[in-house]
Amino acid sequence: MARKRSYGEACRFAYALDVVGERWALLVVRELLLGPKRFTDLRTGLPHASSNILSERLRDLEQSGVIQRRKLPPPAASTVYELTEWGRELEPVVTKLGAWGARSPVPPDSQEIGPDSIVLALRSLFDTEAAGEMDATYELRLGEQRFRVKVANGELKLGRGGAEEPLAKIAFADAPTFAAVLAGQLPLDEALASGAAQIEGSKQAAKRFLRLFPMPDPCECAGAEAALQTA
Repeated sequence: MARKRSYGEACRFAYALDVVGERWALLVVRELLLGPKRFTDLRTGLPHASSNILSERLRDLEQSGVIQRRKLPPPAASTVYELTEWGRELEPVVTKLGAWGARSPVPPDSQEIGPDSIVLALRSLFDTEAAGEMDATYELRLGEQRFRVKVANGELKLGRGGAEEPLAKIAFADAPTFAAVLAGQLPLDEALASGAAQIEGSKQAAKRFLRLFPMPDPCECAGAEAALQTA
């Protein structure tokens, strides 16, 4: 077995990178922020990670105390991976890093995005001022995946699974369609007309909900124009 690489520094930042800086490690954390997953679910969420690499990252993260394994009771009786209490402290780190990446002057090469990824992105996009005193629960369906979203007291709470008595249920054909609507690349009414989106409940409430997540402007930083020309 190859020895895990280390920066070999006492610096706590360097040590944090020793723990979660390997490729795919933070993406594994991202996939578990909304709740436990089986190995097969993680493979679905990280399709470009080979089974061997994913197994290695899970082993590293478990040995470091970031994740743990748990066996579900019958009738499921399957093994799931979940974040430890210390691992869950990475959520604001992942959120802030995502918000920083969203302001890149150079757009990503790929438009591919998974359900957990786009739902977690809602946290970094959430406009607390626009939410005001809103107190409402919504259900999002991205393909076959269901998520509950609670807006209350200027805060956003996310979870995997359906919501009880949501103000509106908003369904999209898949995660990229939802991402395109959030980014303004696909008008919601157009998505509804084509069947790529469906709303059960108040359409007005659904539209207000989507307005809570404005996309940030790209960073106008030095060298950005040259970077865009060479991208």
